[in-house]
Amino acid sequence: MRTRVLLLINLFCLAIILPSFAQKDEVRKLDNPISVQYLKKNLRKSEPRLVLNSKIRSNLKKKLKSDPVVQNMYKAIKLNAESIYDDPLLERVVVGRRLLSTSREMLWRMNMLGMVYQMENDKKALDRINDEVVAVCHFSDWNPSHFLDVAEMSMAVAFALDWTAGKLPESTIELAKTALIEKGLKPSWPESGNSPGWAYGHNNWNQVCNGGMIAASIAIAEKDPELAAKTISRALDGMVQALKQYSPDGVYPEGSTYWGYGTSFSVVTAAFLESAFGTDFGIADYPAFKESAVFRYLMNTPSGWYFNFADCGDKRSAAGDVFLAWFATKTGNPEFFEKERFLMPAEDMGKLSRLGGAALVWLSQYKESADVKMPTAWKGNGSNPLVVFKGDENDNHNYYFGGKGGRATTSHGNMDAGSFIFELNGVRWVVDPGNQSYHELEKTGFDLWGSCQDCERWTLLTKNNFGHSTISVNDQLFINNGQATLIEFKEGENPAASFDLTAVYGENMKSAVRTFTKDSPTSIVIEDKMETSEKTTQITWQLMTTADVEVVDGGAVLTQDGQKLKVENLSQPEIIFSVISLDPAPMELDRQIKKLKRLELRIPAWTLENGKGTIKVRLSGE
Repeated sequence: MRTRVLLLINLFCLAIILPSFAQKDEVRKLDNPISVQYLKKNLRKSEPRLVLNSKIRSNLKKKLKSDPVVQNMYKAIKLNAESIYDDPLLERVVVGRRLLSTSREMLWRMNMLGMVYQMENDKKALDRINDEVVAVCHFSDWNPSHFLDVAEMSMAVAFALDWTAGKLPESTIELAKTALIEKGLKPSWPESGNSPGWAYGHNNWNQVCNGGMIAASIAIAEKDPELAAKTISRALDGMVQALKQYSPDGVYPEGSTYWGYGTSFSVVTAAFLESAFGTDFGIADYPAFKESAVFRYLMNTPSGWYFNFADCGDKRSAAGDVFLAWFATKTGNPEFFEKERFLMPAEDMGKLSRLGGAALVWLSQYKESADVKMPTAWKGNGSNPLVVFKGDENDNHNYYFGGKGGRATTSHGNMDAGSFIFELNGVRWVVDPGNQSYHELEKTGFDLWGSCQDCERWTLLTKNNFGHSTISVNDQLFINNGQATLIEFKEGENPAASFDLTAVYGENMKSAVRTFTKDSPTSIVIEDKMETSEKTTQITWQLMTTADVEVVDGGAVLTQDGQKLKVENLSQPEIIFSVISLDPAPMELDRQIKKLKRLELRIPAWTLENGKGTIKVRLSGE
């Protein structure tokens, strides 16, 4: 009997998903033996040593003769490099508070030109690299008030020095190393003696800035070993604060676009530590880091859009994902290696990633070694928990559902707990309003980054709960730091997941649990179980769509691209849906989305018997 009880308890525990923040104090450290002595003994003496070294370069050159993917991607790199010669040298142009576009352009130029020089010893490329380095190193500064700008510029100049391996004029080498120290590394050490916020921060700034400072440190290690050693050591201590955000299941809390940003810098940092020291000090094997490739893979929907929660872009590019490919190289998983995209005509790839030159290295290292079947029902816990349901290999409907919990005060977060997107038959029926230009908002004086309960950020439709497919109560904003947790997840033919949304409503609702169930290959059921509080007056069920909407008895019919989707109110068929046009959006500063509308079901609290009730809505296609 006792054994049976223990078994039941264990099964119950497996079904309940505990919030990741319960273990937030458990932080695994990276290996960190860095000292001046270690640096002098273990840092590779000869250049190149950032991503490339003599052995890696030899392998890459062999693959250039035999591997179609490497050949095609290098052709695209050469086309990119060739386009640079017609452009003027970079100038210190600050847009708003950022020099970032200039820094990114420099990083792209050095990746394209530098790889061409490494592969072909091209003097034209070398001369242009020299001119570019001299230009940016004469800038008055690299805009340390917005340190991402410094980090990306520092990495760019470090690549330029490393990949030219001492072939630049001595005057340029000295100028560049001095600039890396004075404009890059020293500003990362505030005079106050305190570490800058990004050094131990929890978001993409940590990954980008620490990566940039490590690259700069390696480039100037012989000139100033003390500065280099203490900077690399700080970075290895600090990076774990960003890496732990992937736990426990690989979800990047800031969304897929920022996965591409933050993770790309962790990837390239791991790559150049490995090439320079023979070890990445534990980055690649950090808990849940490799699992984040599954997250990235699943955020790409059949329509070509992202599951674009948080401050995420709408659509992915047509080119192959070179950072997902790094995970393919590390795991052997062919699902992460987008071979067909890498083999598209090089001239159609357009402007490559600014780290695309470095990426050619791990593309050349890829070997398929895993027979992996990707999940069709997946959950990812953490500060921004997610679920994804997809069709199986026989799916003819391009089924995709993504739902989420989380809290608004997560980095780049929105008041979108309980929201979801839904695609069927190539149509995105339920949309997330996505992101909008930071600079266009900031230049008006708009406070985009404050996240207090009454901050301006939440007046935007893209940021507040009124622009997302969730439940709003009393027409009030969500509680900004209320955490919606994933409390149950079930796999199988009809997967289901439940989120506890109670915390986002504060005093406006006593409890609220939202359950998503894939009840057929062409439908999703959204069921909300609620208990009202004394302050509950109105409950509004919301669905965001750009489809045409016809309200009918018991629900609505959505029409888009020649397809139809039924919206059935299974719980209160007598209550009529209403359609709120959001084209134009409520505020001039809002993102304007063509044909955007909110389908609403408004339920007075007094209609719920004993203050308890259920809203059950089914979306179904053909």
